[in-house]
Amino acid sequence: MTPEDIIKALYEETMVGNAPAVLSLTQEGLSAGMSPDSILYDALIPSLEEVGARFERGDFFVPEMLIAGRAMSGALDVLRPLLALTGAESIGKFVMGTVKGDVHDIGKNLVNIMLEGAGFEVIDLGVQVSPEKFIAAIEEHQPDIVGMSAFLTTTMPMFKANMNALEKAGLRDKVIVMVGGAPVTQEYADAVGADGYAADASTAVRRAKDLIAKRRALANA
Repeated sequence: MTPEDIIKALYEETMVGNAPAVLSLTQEGLSAGMSPDSILYDALIPSLEEVGARFERGDFFVPEMLIAGRAMSGALDVLRPLLALTGAESIGKFVMGTVKGDVHDIGKNLVNIMLEGAGFEVIDLGVQVSPEKFIAAIEEHQPDIVGMSAFLTTTMPMFKANMNALEKAGLRDKVIVMVGGAPVTQEYADAVGADGYAADASTAVRRAKDLIAKRRALANA
């Protein structure tokens, strides 16, 4: 296969979530001398962006997004160390976690895959993340954005508890806060003082990019 053939096949197999084919094609491309950057930015990311666009149009649903994301995730495991060696810069650093009292992680994991696919460095704190753990991670990793997920209406008040903890620790102005999860709305995000909200994974990536761009523009003004 030519590099062009591999890019085309990677794009198509990622979209249908064929993980073994995506992994095999990634390894074939690398063996043929293709750069990890080319595989990521010419095939995998455009494919996942198209998956996101189809989801937004109602042509794809959560299962299709998940299997496409998982297919890409396998390729990313191979590419990540190689991209680090080439000094490929990440768009930004994103700390992510499901709030204390909540063990749901499918949505969070999908957002993580989409963020990584878009070029973010993601630090996933997992589920049941206490305010103290969010603060420790922000202090350690100094991310651009911290993302908090809640799937239950009973755990949504943890957003406010986390925001209060950030204020108390003097970190609120140092980080962008995004919230999301099935029962969360824009109104609720505004009420707790979050900087951003997204209803789904592809919107989360776009919103994260916008928020970082705005913050950097302000910093350089």
